[in-house]
Amino acid sequence: MTKNTDAYYRALTSRDPRFDGVFFVGVTSTGIYCRPICPAKTPKQANCRFFESREAAEKESFRPCLRCRPELAPGNAPVDDARRIAYLIVNRIEEGLIDENGNLENIAAQFELSSRQIRRIVQKELGVSPIELIQTRRLLLAKQLLTETKLPITEVAFASGFSSLRRFNDAFRSHYRMPPTRLRKKVIEHEVEINSTDTSIVQLTYRPPYDWQGVLEFLSARRVKDAEWVTKDSYYRTVRLGKYKGWVAVKHLPEKRTLLVEFTHSLTPVLPALLGRLRNLFDLNARPDLIAAQLMQDKILKKAVTKNPGLRVPGAFDGFELAVRAILGQQVTVKAATTLACRFVEAFGEKIVTPFPELNRLSPLPERIAKISVDSIAKLGIVNARAKSIIALAQACVSGKLQLDAGAIPDIAIKQLVAIPGIGLWTAHYIAMRALRWPDAFPKEDIAIRNNLGGVTAKQAEEMSQVWRPWRSYAVLHIWRNPGPPSRRKARS
Repeated sequence: MTKNTDAYYRALTSRDPRFDGVFFVGVTSTGIYCRPICPAKTPKQANCRFFESREAAEKESFRPCLRCRPELAPGNAPVDDARRIAYLIVNRIEEGLIDENGNLENIAAQFELSSRQIRRIVQKELGVSPIELIQTRRLLLAKQLLTETKLPITEVAFASGFSSLRRFNDAFRSHYRMPPTRLRKKVIEHEVEINSTDTSIVQLTYRPPYDWQGVLEFLSARRVKDAEWVTKDSYYRTVRLGKYKGWVAVKHLPEKRTLLVEFTHSLTPVLPALLGRLRNLFDLNARPDLIAAQLMQDKILKKAVTKNPGLRVPGAFDGFELAVRAILGQQVTVKAATTLACRFVEAFGEKIVTPFPELNRLSPLPERIAKISVDSIAKLGIVNARAKSIIALAQACVSGKLQLDAGAIPDIAIKQLVAIPGIGLWTAHYIAMRALRWPDAFPKEDIAIRNNLGGVTAKQAEEMSQVWRPWRSYAVLHIWRNPGPPSRRKARS
């Protein structure tokens, strides 16, 4: 890192959690790298080297600290296209769509770039090559599983993405200068007792503040019965990733700035994808400090931001599932859309057995929906036009032409979405906001937004939103949650 080391050192000495995951510090006297919130004694500035990513620190042969555990540091939500491409590549790695040889041709083709350009983007944005990125991600996940779970080392190796136990052992010894068995002996037993031999618990961290209750309320209002279950303090859902099925439970541990994820061991082979999707669903990579600083410059939003400093934009566990929900939500209330979504899952979702009577169905696959008739959807009380849109959406997803990945370039995806009959800009931007994790989505046609801004037109709403960029998705959530009083709304019209 060639930036101002004095500024980074001041941030390090402050131990401010807002900087957690923004940078990492390698200590030359120990060969270890840490998060800026590490409780260890602050090293001398002369012994510090600062890195923008864990991968860059490990490339320079620094080993992760066993106290602050860099593998738990929250990520950074992408904003510009270059960062989003790098983020998408990370997402594809977690989804298991990139092999060990780092074949990037398919991803490059999606962006009409060469694999050489893709490699250059990853190197510039993350400071490492795609191969180094893959290796570090796998090792850090393995380190977390060795620390937090009782999974056998062989299962840890395969869950982390290694093709063999030998490769895992070789990589671990080479990077961390110890066998994985020694790490397991060194770490302190995880505080949360695992009550079942069929599940394990891992941590996902975030930058405070975090409005956990606000996220739960948002998800609860849109809960799809039988596939999701939301209590006053927890979120549960059924999961299907490829051929693997199971369930997850997510709870909040505010004193540690952490979400605790309990997952069934049936999902261990796809754990990287599972954790990545949960980070997106709960918006754990957000930078609330940067978002609040930008939005509070506008007097329209200042009060709302002050009232809800930890607001998040809930994402989507599955892009197709969210897109279907968005189509069903066109021109109806949230409650009405939720009723239709529940009928849809009950009709087309596969049954699954879990310990919870509230969870008994999986979300429908696009492969199944692409083959059904319009009438089979319409008989659920869904109008024909929307039934046709859902089938066309499923067919686009199955063909591979439409990618609803977190990190995908929003302009491309929005153009593809509005090309599907029955999907307009409102729906496309809502999908971009949640499924694509685009922080600058703005469904200006939304009647609630326009009313809460004073009864303005869509064009006027678009003009007003320019000062909120690149965080308009967060502005949307603030506006939905905090409508202004009638006198203020009239004054702004």
